[in-house]
Amino acid sequence: MTSTAGLTLVAIVEFAAGAETAGQRYEDAVLSLLERHGGHLDRRLHGTDGQTEVHMIRFDSRAGYESFLADPDRAALRGALGDSAPTTRVIEVHEPVAGHANDGASPTPAG
Repeated sequence: MTSTAGLTLVAIVEFAAGAETAGQRYEDAVLSLLERHGGHLDRRLHGTDGQTEVHMIRFDSRAGYESFLADPDRAALRGALGDSAPTTRVIEVHEPVAGHANDGASPTPAG
C-alpha cells in the first residue's frame, strides 16, 4: 500500500563561486514552478556566507515532487546555467512522532 500523504523536503542549495547572483535568479525561477506540481515553498533562508540557501518545501504527493524533477522548464533553466548551476542536497523530513526516539521526549524505561 502506498501513502498519498504529502511530502516535506529541505533543500540545501550551494552556489558556485562567482555565480551567486545567477544561482539566486535560477532558484527564483525554479521555485516559481513548484505550484504547477502541487509544491509549496514554506521557507527560504539565505546563509550568512552568501553561498548557500536553505528551502523548506512541501508537495501534496511524491508524484508531484517527481513531476517537478522531470519538468522540462526546470531542466532548461538548469541547462542554461551549465557549470554555474547550484548544487543541491535534498533531505526528506517529517515531524517527530511522540514516544519515538529522538523526538525530545524522555525514553520509557524498559521493563
